[in-house]
Amino acid sequence: QVQLVESGGGLVQAGGSLRLSCAASGRTVNVAAMGWFRQAPGKDREFVATMSWSFGTTSYATTVKDRFTISKDNAKNTASLQMNSLSPQDTAVYYCAAVKGGRAWVASNKDHYDYWGQGTQVTVSS
Repeated sequence: QVQLVESGGGLVQAGGSLRLSCAASGRTVNVAAMGWFRQAPGKDREFVATMSWSFGTTSYATTVKDRFTISKDNAKNTASLQMNSLSPQDTAVYYCAAVKGGRAWVASNKDHYDYWGQGTQVTVSS
């Protein structure tokens, strides 16, 4: 089992930046990738970004590409999401998620993620 804990959410003005972090604990040796999803009120949970744990391969949603950057620290078992040029459309609860290794997975498919954090609120004011 893997536990994920997010931190770093908050309130920011449009055009500002925030950095989210996700700390993984437990059987992290089984993690193949870690990523971020978000869910705005009344909307489905949507893919934001992901990074493979071994190779560092990244994938981004088109809505955040060139504004958000995902990174990892293998030694600390953490994944971070640097968010720049934020807009009110980025307001959502952001969730950290992890994929268990040993099978094929699609980065943007939330059903392929095995572990989830509790979420952290990001609010961008206009």
